[in-house]
Amino acid sequence: MQMSLGRRSIEEMVGTFWLVLGGCGSAVLAAAFPGLGIGFAGVALAFGLSVLTMAYALAGISGAHFNPAVSVGLWLRGRFPGRDVPAYVAAQVAGALLAGGVLYREETLRV
Repeated sequence: MQMSLGRRSIEEMVGTFWLVLGGCGSAVLAAAFPGLGIGFAGVALAFGLSVLTMAYALAGISGAHFNPAVSVGLWLRGRFPGRDVPAYVAAQVAGALLAGGVLYREETLRV
C-alpha cells in the first residue's frame, strides 16, 4: 500500500534529521574533545549507523533517501516520480536545518 506524499515527506524529514543529528553531532563532539573524542572512525560509524537505523525504520514508507542528491539521482534514472522530488527535497532540507539548529543550540549552550 502506497503512503501519501505528505506522510512519506515527513518520514524523509525525520530520517534526514536523524542522519544530520547523529553524523554531524558526532563530528561536533569529536572536535570538542580532541584527546578524548571518537575520532574519524567514530564519526564514520556514527554516520553509517544513523543511516542504517533510519533505513531499517523508514525504507518501507519513504524509500529512505535522506539526501536530495539521492532523490534527484533516482528521478534522473527513472526510478522515482518527478512530481514527488520537490516535496522530498523540501522535507530533507527542513530536517537538516532542524538538526543543525539543535546542534547549534547545544553548542552555544556548552560555551
